[in-house]
Amino acid sequence: MQRSKSTVELGDTFNKLWSAAMFSKFADGLIGAAIPLLAASLTRDPILIAIQANLFMLPWLLFAIPIGALLDRLNRRAAMLMVQTSRVIIGLALASLLLSGEMNLIWLASLTFVFGVSEVVYDTATQSAIPSLLQDDQLEKGNSKLQIADTVMQGFVGAPLGAYIFAVMAFIPFLGVSACYLVAILLVLSISKDALQPKLDPAAPKRPPLKDEIREGLQYLWRQKVLLRLVLTTGFIGFCYSMGFATQVLFILDHLVVAEANYGWVLLPLGVGALIGAVTSARFSLRIGRSTALAIALPGSALSLLLCGLSPNVYWFMAAGLMQGFFIAHWNILLMSTYHAMIPNEIFGRIHGARRTIVWGLMPIGGLLGGVLAKIDLTLPLIVGGILATALALSAIRFIRSIQT
Repeated sequence: MQRSKSTVELGDTFNKLWSAAMFSKFADGLIGAAIPLLAASLTRDPILIAIQANLFMLPWLLFAIPIGALLDRLNRRAAMLMVQTSRVIIGLALASLLLSGEMNLIWLASLTFVFGVSEVVYDTATQSAIPSLLQDDQLEKGNSKLQIADTVMQGFVGAPLGAYIFAVMAFIPFLGVSACYLVAILLVLSISKDALQPKLDPAAPKRPPLKDEIREGLQYLWRQKVLLRLVLTTGFIGFCYSMGFATQVLFILDHLVVAEANYGWVLLPLGVGALIGAVTSARFSLRIGRSTALAIALPGSALSLLLCGLSPNVYWFMAAGLMQGFFIAHWNILLMSTYHAMIPNEIFGRIHGARRTIVWGLMPIGGLLGGVLAKIDLTLPLIVGGILATALALSAIRFIRSIQT
């Protein structure tokens, strides 16, 4: 029996989008390792570190809904090109400030925030385009490929290399960031202008004003109680994770006593676990069902956060990171596949923006709380966040298993 083409090939447009993601995620890995180390070189205050770490997420709270609504009506490819260009400039600006000796926390915080705004646009445009490019039976496979790009290029290559190069010559990783985003721009340029847009009915009535479309998206999310509860559950788990991760760089450098050059290597098992999770998630979901797989992944990832905080040494932390990466990859892939199946594509940008406002908008608050706890003890953010996340995840198992897409 011959399989249908849809289950074998994901299409040229998706593959170009995925190739651009490979270079973007490599850049994300470089900057994701270099910025926390740069912040730690400027201050050791846990609250300032936590604020700096969560400035990347703050734009989701402020701008995700209007940006999502705009991307339901504007050209997604053009938006991607615009924000990737801004990322090239940000990388060059960070390198220039380091070379000139003018770098300080204000500059770092400002550029991190702008980088976060660009991430809101790029992520929303990418995720909104997926249902236009893939059929329902391709969603796990497509999201797995994107997760593998994230894992390999960001976790395996970008983060260890970014940390090592930063310890040798701090400005080099940021030049590499600009070069990678420039390649991603060229790949996005190779995608046809309207390939990422939803297929609209030419006889459809004229679109209402933007504010009415935003209200329509919020009303849709409010009416869909299963979707809303899933978003709220994910939001609280993200709050707990942000609490734990906000001062992780200090936990690794000062509590586990790891040299800056080895910072990226300590995070490498997280990437190994995520790669294994990304490769196995589609088959695991097919065997036991998407909802059951989600119900297993959520408490597994929450428990691993707690184990990280309880780590007596760096090796325990790396083992917990391996577990964490595996379950987070499963959760991310299956959750996005669930959203893609549940949400109509013509309003996906608005719903994606609304749910990210809730989920990632809570993260700066969790991060700030993590900074306060770290003032007392560097282990507390991970332990408290892990306990709260595990308790919620266990209580949500029955609900998650009941989700039908």
